[in-house]
Amino acid sequence: MKRFLSYVCVLTILVSCSKSKNIKKSDNSQTINFITKRLENTLKSNPDSTKIPRTINEEGDLVTVGAYDWTSGFFPGNLWYMYELTKDEKWKNEAVKRTEVLDTIQYWTGNHDVGFIMYCSYGNGLKFGNQKQYKDIIIQTAESLSKRYNDTTKTIKSWNRQKSWDGKTIWHYPVIIDNMMNLELLFEASELSGNSKYKDIAVQHAKTTMKNHYREDYSCYHVVNYDTITGAVLDRKTAQGFADESSWSRGQAWGLYGYTLCYRYTKDKEFLDFAENIANYIINHPNLPEDMVPYWDYYAGNSNYHPEWNYNKANFPTIPRDASAAAITASALYELSEYSENKEVLLKAADKIRESLLSPAYMVENSKNKYFILNHSVGSIPHGVEIDVPLVYADYYFLEMLYRKSKLDKNEVMQ
Repeated sequence: MKRFLSYVCVLTILVSCSKSKNIKKSDNSQTINFITKRLENTLKSNPDSTKIPRTINEEGDLVTVGAYDWTSGFFPGNLWYMYELTKDEKWKNEAVKRTEVLDTIQYWTGNHDVGFIMYCSYGNGLKFGNQKQYKDIIIQTAESLSKRYNDTTKTIKSWNRQKSWDGKTIWHYPVIIDNMMNLELLFEASELSGNSKYKDIAVQHAKTTMKNHYREDYSCYHVVNYDTITGAVLDRKTAQGFADESSWSRGQAWGLYGYTLCYRYTKDKEFLDFAENIANYIINHPNLPEDMVPYWDYYAGNSNYHPEWNYNKANFPTIPRDASAAAITASALYELSEYSENKEVLLKAADKIRESLLSPAYMVENSKNKYFILNHSVGSIPHGVEIDVPLVYADYYFLEMLYRKSKLDKNEVMQ
């Protein structure tokens, strides 16, 4: 009942906000034209498909990565979504070319992010492009990912590194909340292959993460460090958030999205309830800005939480937002609304985020960013990288958000 009342409260607020003169409904054709120009600029300036767009530098030049970067699957995924949204064959042709440079990743066992890399690219190619030959690649990638599962910790290992970013913690077996996103690959591989092994690993990882990553208020830690002999939790830390006990906004979004997809594949109500509680935490957070595009960490700059935390306002006089966290959240909320009894509340929240991201505050026409859709995302402030910049994965989940919204508007199945 408490959760239900909080949903009703936020619904009232959102209905009021939706009438604000500061937010106007964007024309869909204008949005597609804007996105088309950005993607065309990127393709024209970067014809080499082995160089994969990730962000821009301070001068506005395109920054690219290779196939083994965790973000390499997002740009081909963006092209697949544009093909699905427009049915223009040029996007499919480019998507195939940019997807298939990732072929060798299917055999890579050295990183948990193969789910991001291969499902966002090959997975969307199979789903939207009818590339039936991609089925075996998805299954092989799942087999590679499953080798990172440990039956003692009952989780999939994230990093191979042995020390934390600040050098103070020894990582015996680090698991990050981001891993929830790579479970989709495993679930899908089980459906494609008929082998329940991949689904079983995904379910167990999700249940262990539910137990060890989350606090009572349904916020999550970024990194949990396990003992490989006993399976016990050794440390709970952050790598990209404000502080170990704070709430890194993209991490909250990863969890929301991850538990929503777990319910999609399992229909286990425990996962649905958990996703709804995470959604409730996010959309009711007292430090969430009015436009519902979060700060890079929900606690950043708010002394009401932990006054002893010294947030460096000299370096960041304006606390950076993270449009990538907003896009992931909105996309997840659209899917979750299909399963939840609180559908209207979740849709209102997703629509509010969508309209904010569609506004000139985030889709900036005249800026040094000529290649990506959204401005104002954050990679990692503690590492001093990609702060208040466009990021390829923000665009990916933005496009997925548009796709899911279009499916909902047409009363069509979004998956």
